[in-house]
Amino acid sequence: MVRDKPLRLNSFWQLQAVGWACFYAWSLLGALPDLLRRPRALLENTVMVALLFLGTCVLHPICRWLLRRYPSWVAFELRAFGVSVAIGAAVAFTYQLTMKGIHHISIVALAETSADFPFLLISWSSLYFSIKQWHTSLQERERLLRTEAEVREARLQALRYQLNPHFLFNSLNAVSTLVLDGEASAATKMLSQIGEFLRTSLNDQAGLEAPLSEEMAFTEQYIAIEKTRLGDRLQVELRISPATLDAMVPGMLLQPLVENAVRHGVANRAEGGKISIESGLHEGRLRIIVRNSGGPGPGKRVGSENGIGKRNISERLQTLYGDGHQFRMEWPTSGGCIVTVELPFRELKLEGVSAC
Repeated sequence: MVRDKPLRLNSFWQLQAVGWACFYAWSLLGALPDLLRRPRALLENTVMVALLFLGTCVLHPICRWLLRRYPSWVAFELRAFGVSVAIGAAVAFTYQLTMKGIHHISIVALAETSADFPFLLISWSSLYFSIKQWHTSLQERERLLRTEAEVREARLQALRYQLNPHFLFNSLNAVSTLVLDGEASAATKMLSQIGEFLRTSLNDQAGLEAPLSEEMAFTEQYIAIEKTRLGDRLQVELRISPATLDAMVPGMLLQPLVENAVRHGVANRAEGGKISIESGLHEGRLRIIVRNSGGPGPGKRVGSENGIGKRNISERLQTLYGDGHQFRMEWPTSGGCIVTVELPFRELKLEGVSAC
């Protein structure tokens, strides 16, 4: 099952570098008139941004600790405000000391930078909180989606394998009947066919969906088993449109439908009967029809409501497609049963193959 790649946030230091580079460019652009008059203004802006960058490097581990300890926005901001003011004042003093020297520090200029720098650091810590909360929500959403997908896949696999004991029970009963009837050769052949069938159905590499061509090959294995048991009493007609062979369908969709058709429309009739399997496209959707020629009329729907095969298929279709599918069973007045399945038409896509 193909899953979307998780959204990954760039590392903190990548965002830090890009963010401060943009801030530096913005500050130079804003100070452009001053830069033309005073070349020293370039140095002042560079030192200011460099010191603020170092200030946020000191603020980063503190904010990370505060976020773990106080995840609510109000509690975080109150504490980040105090820390930002302290670091901002230290950065402002360092800036004045670097640019003016200890003997020429202006109290007015120091007061101005001591107001501006903490404001910038408070804004930075608020942005840090917002980005971290956004990233955390993305990770949580990704975790929930992954968990939901794993649960969904486990459920579908459980439903898929639920069919195997059902089929095995019926098939071994048929083998037992052949042995009791003295048809050892037919029983041996049928056991070999059952072994091959189960090997295919229990294949761990099988996906939740498969191309219709694979489903048909698998179903034909089952039909061969039933023909060994029923002989000429079972007639099969296949009308599979070539345009649908690559259409994706749930794994083990057809076999239980055909099994029900054989069981209720052919095996219980002395004269036998006929089943047909059709596929085609209808208004852009895949339509599959399985019908049998015999069995009860509309008043006697034997095994149709509570059979494990029907219930299993219905649950899997609902899980995979929701309301995007149709699953109908009809009983014509002439007898027999018609099962119709309509699914979204999605073709098998081969990865790594490109046109020359």
